[in-house]
Order: sequence, then C-alpha cells, then structure tokens
Amino acid sequence: MDSYDFIVVGGGTAGCVLAARLSEDADSRVLLLEAGARRPPETAPSAWPSLQGTPADWAGTSVVQRATGTAIPWPRGRGLGGSSAINGMCFIRGHRSSYDAWAAAGAKGWGFDELLPYLMRAEDSQDIERRDPAVRGVGGPLTVAPAAVRHPVAYAGLAAAAEIGCPTVNDIGDGLEEGFGWADLNVVDGRRQSSADAYLTPVLGRPNLHVVTDASAHRVLVRNGRCGGVEYSVDGEMFTAGCRGEVVLAAGTVGSAQLLMLSGIGPRAHLRQVGVEVVLDLPGVGANLQDHPRSTVVYRPARHIPPGVNNHAEVIGLIRGDPARDKPDLQFQVMEIPYYAPALPPRLPDPGQGVSVAFSAVTPHSRGSVRLAGAEPGTPPRLDPDYYADPRDLAGMAAGLRFAREIGRARALDPWRDEEVLPGPDVRDDDSDSVRAYLYRSLRTYSHQVGTCRIGTDGMAVVDTELRVHGIGGLRVADASVMPSIVSANTVATVYAIAERAADLLRPRPRTPAGQPVPAAPPPSSPGV
Repeated sequence: MDSYDFIVVGGGTAGCVLAARLSEDADSRVLLLEAGARRPPETAPSAWPSLQGTPADWAGTSVVQRATGTAIPWPRGRGLGGSSAINGMCFIRGHRSSYDAWAAAGAKGWGFDELLPYLMRAEDSQDIERRDPAVRGVGGPLTVAPAAVRHPVAYAGLAAAAEIGCPTVNDIGDGLEEGFGWADLNVVDGRRQSSADAYLTPVLGRPNLHVVTDASAHRVLVRNGRCGGVEYSVDGEMFTAGCRGEVVLAAGTVGSAQLLMLSGIGPRAHLRQVGVEVVLDLPGVGANLQDHPRSTVVYRPARHIPPGVNNHAEVIGLIRGDPARDKPDLQFQVMEIPYYAPALPPRLPDPGQGVSVAFSAVTPHSRGSVRLAGAEPGTPPRLDPDYYADPRDLAGMAAGLRFAREIGRARALDPWRDEEVLPGPDVRDDDSDSVRAYLYRSLRTYSHQVGTCRIGTDGMAVVDTELRVHGIGGLRVADASVMPSIVSANTVATVYAIAERAADLLRPRPRTPAGQPVPAAPPPSSPGV
C-alpha cells in the first residue's frame, strides 16, 4: 500500500486544479484518481454536443420526474478534465448575489468578495484593457476571452436584445453587471481549453505527482473517525492507497455524494435500506441537489447560416424577469443552430440550420437528491433533480419564454430567422396550459448540477467552511457539490475558484492572492553572530 500526503478523488474540473496546486510543494506526495481516460476525445469547439454519449460522458439519466413524467438525459464529464472537457466552454461567473447568498445561508467567508481573489487567480483575461482590473485576473492558467471571430447571428442577437430594452454591457462575466454581452469562452487558438489542458498537463512530469486513470473509487477508508485512504480498482484489480494527510473528494455533485454514501457516510435510513454499513449518519449527503432547467425557442432559417466555429453561444444575457426582483434570475443565449431537447421531434427541415434563443431560470427553488441504487460500487446512482417541484421555477421559465420570443421577434434578427417552429403558434404566452405543456416537453438539463455536499454549519450541511466533512477527520470535498445554492450562470468558473481556494486551505504554506507562496520568515539572528 502506497502512502500519500494528499489523495484527490476525481480528475475533473476541480481535481485537476487540486492535483496541480498541491503538487507545487515538492515535499508533498500527491495521488490523483480518475475514473475515465487520460486523454478524452478531442473535437472542434463547435462540435461539443457530439461528445455527449461518448466514453467521455457518464451518460446518466434522471429518474422520471414527478412534474413532467419524463426522464432527462444528464451528461457529465468522465476523464481528465471532467465536464470542462465536454461542456459548452462558457466561462461566466454569475452575479455576485449568488455568492452573497451562500454567506447569508451560513457559509461564512464564501461571499463574492471573499471568493473573488480565487476567481481572479484562475484566469488570464485576454480582454483586460476593456475590463476592470480590480475584478479580472491576469496570468492565471486559464486563457479566457470572448470569441475572436464572432458569428453574424451572435451580433444580430446582441442587437435584438438591445432593441427590446436590455442593456448591452462591457463584461457580462465579471459578476457585477446585468444585461447582454459577449461571453468569455475557454477556447484558445481554435481549441477547447479544459482543466486538464490548463492545469494538469503542464505538470505531469513532477516526480511527486502520481496520476491513475481508469480507476474506480470504491470507498474512502475511515478508522476511529479519521479518513486514512481510498480503496479503488483498475481493470478489476483492487488497490488501497493510504493517506497520511488528507483525502479530497472532487468527483462532482454526483460522484462525491455517491462515494461518501458508498463509504457509509450519509443518511442512516437510506444507507441501511440499500445495505451499506453506516459509518456516520450525515443526513445532508446527496440532498440539496440543484440544476438550471433549460428550454429554447427555435426558428427556421431565413437564409443559409454560416457554420459556427466556436461554441454556438457567443452572446449571453443575464436579466431580471421581473424588475422588482432583488437579483437577476434569467439567462439567455442566442445560438446559430437549432438547439432543443432530445425528446422533441426534429421538426426543422434541415437540423443543421436554424436560430435558437435558449433560456434558463438561473435561481431555481426546486431541490432534488442523489441516492444509491445499491451497495455495489459502480452501480449507477439514482439522480432526481425534481425539476419544477417548486411552482416558482415554472413561473420563471414562463417569463423566460416570453423574453426569448421578444428577442427572437426583434427586427435585428430579421435577416436570419424565419417562422417560429418551437414552440410554434399553438403555444400562446397568455395560455398557461400550453406554456406549461411546452416547458415540460422541452425541458433539458443545463448540466449545472450542484449542492449535494453543501457548505454550512446546520444539521443538513456536509462540509464546514473549510470544506472538511463534518464528523470525519482528514476528509474534505472541493467541487460543485459544496455550493449551498446554484450560481446564476454556467458553473465551471465557480468550480475553478472553489478548487483554487481549497488548495490554499490544504497547503502547508499560505499563498498570496496571485497564488505565489508567501516567503518564509528568516530565522532569528543568534546572539553574537
């Protein structure tokens, strides 16, 4: 049995950051375990939807949803880089109100101002001359910038939003502004930049970093209230890795909660029901699951649309569906492709052509859960986001549909879009029954699942404000699962910041906001020298 100072379980977005940062200290021996491949398949940025359903995707499916009566495909990344290797490459922080809600809910020290240095540390903003250097980072591993070559439909979409009264903002990704603007993308020189590309690949030669791929974690090993290692398998052969420091779970909102429960850490009644021996009754594990519901309005093309070379979502909007709200709650993307839920029939004459306005309620109230389907490692868990369990989410999405149609009907888009085919004329904004039916039928995940191991101090919290699992020594969680509530944007930028902060919490030497080690104090002078 090998022994390490740190074991990171999960080589996805957060895990690559943690492995790279923790191994910067040459005296720390680091093991990274990843269930997927060392090199996920590579595609052009515009082909990212084709990665879903491949070996780079866990390809999960939700349970049948109470509201809609349908099961929802749930893509999530598998392989080094995780979901950052298969996602839509939008690098958006969400509004600061998202983070301040964490602190208000008991995650003291995790408000926007406290997390900002880590949001900045991760990035190298390429458009800094037009942005506020007090909130945007330079010199970080991730190269972030709006599309270098922008699609004409995106220009028209930005103009359409302005036409209906939405402000055009300089930096929609900074966490401070509301309106429509050019999204930062994780695209560098025409290629996707994943967490593995930015953080891990450049440091794979470090002698103190050991990366094991195709490794299935079975359980963390707990003795006398302390985690001392991880049991895992590769090609059916079992291994045990010991840890003299700390084990960090970075397997994502599904994987981290699943591994805790397989290890006997979770809600007692559920663990007993599936036949897992209870190590610690921690009822919040797997609860508090959140995701952004998503739908689209789709139009026939008015003329040939040039193929996109980026991610099909170069323009993003963040607005308040009701001006009386205290924070933005709707997000929009104008896309040069016909984008719709897999369950909908392809009613366009040519599925490769169309214009879409995607919308999402980005401050959802519904809460679901991740639960084990059995005690055997490798058994796919039960994923229940419970979309629309709270009727406020349906009302928010109905408002999103109205706004999306206003954008789509604006004169600025006349050269590109023809008639509306989804939802079509049979769905009227003033007909709540037809709107509800369309929102149920067109529902898809935004793949922004969070919350199943949330930060807090109450009885349903899983980790404390330093990401330590309540009641277990030597064990932390650092990924999207620790978010108390979902941020009002694509979640990947926030996950990078959580991982950067987690590395600081774990490393023996403190870091400056720029990520450099604080110089050690010189030894005191000896008398007479």
